[in-house]
Amino acid sequence: MKTTTLSTPVHRKLIDIPEDTFRSLSVKAALAGISLKKLIENLLDREAEETDDVETYRMMIKNRPEGKVLLSDKEQEAFEQKFRLGQYR
Repeated sequence: MKTTTLSTPVHRKLIDIPEDTFRSLSVKAALAGISLKKLIENLLDREAEETDDVETYRMMIKNRPEGKVLLSDKEQEAFEQKFRLGQYR
């Protein structure tokens, strides 16, 4: 019987890292007993988890205004007022 495993899709990104940053992160990874790749992945995952929903929403309504239609006008106004967005800044 064939087993199928579900996994989260991953994306590859080639980045340039200054030499000092590379050295510093390499030392940090070695002290933690993990690879530099894993350390950077962990740092990026933590950063993504800490992203503020309000900050994300601000960016989305600025760049993707069609996302606003998911709420009624009343709900949209209440949300913008609560988080000081749009006309309530």
